[in-house]
Amino acid sequence: NPHIGKIVSVQRIVGPAAPGEICNVVLDHGGGLPYWEGQSYGVLPPGIDPKKNKPYGVRLYSIASTRYGDDKKGTTTTFCVRRAVYIDPETKKEDPAKKGVCSNFLCDSKPGDEIKLTGPSGKVLLMPEDKVDTTYIMVATGTGIAPFRGFLRRLFGEGNPRNKDFKGLAWLFLGVANKDSLLYDEEFQIYKQEYPEHLRLDYALSREGQVNKKGGKMYIQDKVEEYADEVFQRLDQGAHIYFCGLKGMMPGIQEMLKGVCESKGLDYEAWLEGLRHKGQWHVEVY
Repeated sequence: NPHIGKIVSVQRIVGPAAPGEICNVVLDHGGGLPYWEGQSYGVLPPGIDPKKNKPYGVRLYSIASTRYGDDKKGTTTTFCVRRAVYIDPETKKEDPAKKGVCSNFLCDSKPGDEIKLTGPSGKVLLMPEDKVDTTYIMVATGTGIAPFRGFLRRLFGEGNPRNKDFKGLAWLFLGVANKDSLLYDEEFQIYKQEYPEHLRLDYALSREGQVNKKGGKMYIQDKVEEYADEVFQRLDQGAHIYFCGLKGMMPGIQEMLKGVCESKGLDYEAWLEGLRHKGQWHVEVY
């Protein structure tokens, strides 16, 4: 049986020049669905799926808040939701019949609206907290920032026990189209001012003039490659690396990592298997 929650707020969080719309959606679960940073909830949108003549199935959303919620009361959860629309390639106009059912339901929700929830689920992106000096390397595209916003709030934003004892490094790589598409940057810049030794932020803006070493657009894999030597060194020393976003991000990243391995005389498959075996490699793409 799904848990019935309520929408608290829905807010657009990208600027006017961003391609598409992304909303910060806060919902109240009443304390009935406790979760850890890095987990997801399922959402059951209202209505009947015309293709199956059955209620719509569950859509998973990564949680963008800490276990305490943004209000620190332990009763709310935050999502970072891109409104999915379909642009007809011929007419160049939106086709409402093909829009994303659940993302539009969430972005159009009003405070007080009921929402059917399942979960939480997911173990892949959990944060190990057994050491005070862990290095977390986070690689995100677009709304894949969600779990890492939860990470950074836990490490730097809420005065919780982990915030007070953290002596390691959180290093975020985020790939978006342009500055107007940056997500939660105002929060992250505050953390960076307060904890300059423990937080690094590197952004790849693919449509805003940044170029990679070959003179092409700056994508997420190009930005990580700029720091390849240090990334590899930190992984050798036990750092955890996380990837979250659209699954199309991974082939470019894996191709880049393979190239770096070859330049270092490493066997890519063996190197990757070593990270997986030690639990340092975390991928959740959709």
